Amino acid sequence: MKTILVTGGTGFLGSNLCIRLINEGNKVICIDNNYTGRLDNVKSIIDNPNFTFIKHDICEPLEIDEHINQIYNMACPASPPAYQGKYSIKTTKTCVLGTINMLELAKKHNATILQTSTSEIYGEPIVHPQTENYRGNVNPIGIRACYDEGKRCAESLFFDYHRQEEVDIKVVRIFNTYGPKMNPNDGRVISNFICQALSGQNITIYGDGHQTRSFCYVDDLIEVIIRMMNSEKGFTGPVNIGNPNEFTIKELAEMVINKIGNNSKVIYKDLPSDDPTQRKPDITLAQTKLNWTPKIQLNEGLDKTIQYFKTQINLFRKD
Repeated sequence: MKTILVTGGTGFLGSNLCIRLINEGNKVICIDNNYTGRLDNVKSIIDNPNFTFIKHDICEPLEIDEHINQIYNMACPASPPAYQGKYSIKTTKTCVLGTINMLELAKKHNATILQTSTSEIYGEPIVHPQTENYRGNVNPIGIRACYDEGKRCAESLFFDYHRQEEVDIKVVRIFNTYGPKMNPNDGRVISNFICQALSGQNITIYGDGHQTRSFCYVDDLIEVIIRMMNSEKGFTGPVNIGNPNEFTIKELAEMVINKIGNNSKVIYKDLPSDDPTQRKPDITLAQTKLNWTPKIQLNEGLDKTIQYFKTQINLFRKD
């Protein structure tokens, strides 16, 4: 049995990962300050004897007495309203101070540590699709910089700890992901559209709707993250992970409206500052090194995600 520490473990991705790891027979230590995560996300495993939740902010050093085999570093606000608002400075601190603390913990325990980086490190890409050797086009002083540059700095720290301290690292770059346990108020496009449609509101598109995204269902993403963690020693990445099928935001809105079957209309507002107009991963490296290709396509994944949101506390149900 492995002892695995997951930071950000009550968040969208972290909670899905914790549940998968518990179901595979591991011992899981879940770390989160619950700034953007929710304990409700791990309620199905909270009483499992192999699961431990510790409320902690990784910007502060963390001591764990028992030996840790693996660390998944997933702690960081990923919701645009959070990192572009009151948690902007906190986002940078989490990406830098938190990453240093987790790398020091990995060094102490001789544990393999995986960093969940992001496609946002590519900024507004001038290379399409994005490959791992593309260095990006990021605005270092914009409203998204705390997240974009924070994640870039975290990658830098990972590779310096690998070169200088011989820490066993893995780095993945996550493209748009969706599915159960998303926070209804996280400001991501799929959760926004579904929640607006379920509550009978009009669907809001920022920009002209021709900007593109590639959407990966959460189960596919958790599968490849685990494969990366358990890949051969010395294979550090970074590796793009996501679904390369590309959709315009307008196409997504139309799919959601048709599936929910109400009279929502699409309204358009100004595109936020530095919001990328294209996003599509080149996943050749993940396919060849990890033998992974996403299985659940957007049509099926949306059905699963809509069903999840329908179960959420009657928040979007009309009388």
